[in-house]
Amino acid sequence: MTGVPGAGQSLGLDTLVRLKRIRRSPTPGGTGGHGSFPVPEGMTAPLGCDAVAVPARLGPLVGPRLPRVGCVFADGTHWWWIVPSDSDDALTWPAPAHYGPGAPLPGTARLIHRPDGTLPYTPPIPLYLALCRVTGTTPEWSRPLTA
Repeated sequence: MTGVPGAGQSLGLDTLVRLKRIRRSPTPGGTGGHGSFPVPEGMTAPLGCDAVAVPARLGPLVGPRLPRVGCVFADGTHWWWIVPSDSDDALTWPAPAHYGPGAPLPGTARLIHRPDGTLPYTPPIPLYLALCRVTGTTPEWSRPLTA
């Protein structure tokens, strides 16, 4: 050993993912590590927060298609749906949606929907499918494989 604390020890994947989430996880009344998502009072975000932005014209079409709507922020041009961190893993969100790690919201965005309970999340897979539906996009896993 070199005398360096922790030398020769390795971290498991679960530990690395947990550390990443802790680093990015917003605190009540605070903001995420990379964004500006304020966790509403009385809510927690144990899985960290990312945001999926859609043009404001699509927002009202998406909500009714979801089994649960988490925190949604809006300004005059976009709606932002709060999802757990890493909800873009192996997934390309359909245009014109934009995925924002750390839930970066502009200062003009205001909370327009707060769910019951303590978690701010919209389930990402139903949100993805609803966005595919309203944009006329075929979900990635339904597309033919190309060589």
